[in-house]
Amino acid sequence: MAKNPKPSVVSGFLNLYKPVGITSMDALRQVKRITGQRQKVGHGGTMDPLARGVLPVCFGQATRLMDHVVGGVKRYRIDITLGTSTTTYDAEGEVVKTGDYEGLTEETVAEHLRPWVGVVQQTPPMYSAVKVDGQRLYKLARAGVEVEREARPVEIHSITIVKFGLPTLTVDVECGGGTYMRSLAHDLGESLGCGAHVSDLERQLCAGFTSDESATLEQLEEAVNGPDGWQKFLFPVDWVLRGLKSITLGKQAEEALRHGQAVTPDRPQLDAGYLEEYRAYNSDGVFLALARYDRPSNAWQPVKVFQTESPSPYAPASV
Repeated sequence: MAKNPKPSVVSGFLNLYKPVGITSMDALRQVKRITGQRQKVGHGGTMDPLARGVLPVCFGQATRLMDHVVGGVKRYRIDITLGTSTTTYDAEGEVVKTGDYEGLTEETVAEHLRPWVGVVQQTPPMYSAVKVDGQRLYKLARAGVEVEREARPVEIHSITIVKFGLPTLTVDVECGGGTYMRSLAHDLGESLGCGAHVSDLERQLCAGFTSDESATLEQLEEAVNGPDGWQKFLFPVDWVLRGLKSITLGKQAEEALRHGQAVTPDRPQLDAGYLEEYRAYNSDGVFLALARYDRPSNAWQPVKVFQTESPSPYAPASV
């Protein structure tokens, strides 16, 4: 019996909607099974089993832009339940503290949230994937071991109360990478003196990918045998870079850049900032590289070179 042919390797991003109850790695394993893609597949940011929402999945060439996803802006909608602190800082942990939340007003809670906006120091929870002395914190926590964790700088752009109630309020948080919503809820409870934990968590935005445009595992599986295949959900490799400026290169410059060589433009790129990164395309609109302009040498230095073949819808309009 003839073996089924291996699926061709694809490159791009999948905007997956991770359901509650599985880890990011569980979701990634299911994506690999459904798509048949086994090599060069990764996800852009760990999510707790309790969390649902946007989990970007990178395929092929797109894995080289993982840092742009992990470090991208994120937006969460979280339910924070006041009056109870838990070991995991969410509803799945054991209760370790209770407190009185009666009489708290929306204005009081907003006042206690305000200091967390900006670049702040945040301590990761024990139940997290952060490593201390080479060991994952959650593994130590499961063994009953608690260790000192160093606070780390994170950036929270905004915190908005969208629905206030007692004991549970709903908050929208926009932040940078590495920010723990569970720590935010726990710290709010400590500040108010009553304790608090996350009771629901949805990631609505990650590096430009939104929950409105995401695909579920069920939709992905249904699409496999459809006319367009599961690939209809793929975003091009350069999608996450679309906020950068772009340049178009001629044939000779294209060949040089593809081989990792610097390219001297016909005239200086006067509008480029110091070592500013650009998207580089060939005359057919095919994405070539992430390139950085070095003004002193008047040259485009390749940062990351990509082997894509199809014209991109995000190529310069003049192409």
